[in-house]
Amino acid sequence: MSRPILDQDKIHPSIHSEINENNKDVIDEVIAAISNNEFVIIGMAQNPFVKQARKMLKKNNISFKYLEYGSYFGAWRRRNVLKMWSGWPTFPMVFIEGQFIGGAEQLEKYLSKS
Repeated sequence: MSRPILDQDKIHPSIHSEINENNKDVIDEVIAAISNNEFVIIGMAQNPFVKQARKMLKKNNISFKYLEYGSYFGAWRRRNVLKMWSGWPTFPMVFIEGQFIGGAEQLEKYLSKS
């Protein structure tokens, strides 16, 4: 599966490093969490679907790493980097054993099969 993304040769060389470094710390933090934890939830404050996903894992006694990036009132740029990186438009973003499975709805389906 591939999704459309702007070809590197269509981006002027003078801005490559700016693009590559844009909120790179967020991506690095998420990659580290995924590498070190079986279950990872990436979310934002005040989002009911993020809360739902966390409750599902707690109810099933599954330990997880939770990373929170702002709320509806701030840090949207940091969240946008994650959306562009993953291709997923909403939160939460759920990773299991290093694999992105989607959001709360997909987590519920995954847990119902377990």
